[in-house]
Amino acid sequence: MDKIYNIESIDFDADDIIIKIDGKVHKFPLTQHSTKLLNATVMQRQNFRISPSGYGIHWPDLDEDLSIDGLLGIRHHPAKDKKVS
Repeated sequence: MDKIYNIESIDFDADDIIIKIDGKVHKFPLTQHSTKLLNATVMQRQNFRISPSGYGIHWPDLDEDLSIDGLLGIRHHPAKDKKVS
């Protein structure tokens, strides 16, 4: 499976999540992205899984998922159906 993103690190700074994605550090306010992570304990925040494709991050203790596309504000548009002749 090809990796969509290379998630190199995930850290927290007060009310922000800091993720290094493809060599670039991004800081996202948890107030805008996840109240579950905002209110989580340090141990809950540290227990995460990165999807094999790098598409997203899952916190099993919180049943919370964040997609990298969503954090970066990237929208993908499905291909239009092709007509079969």
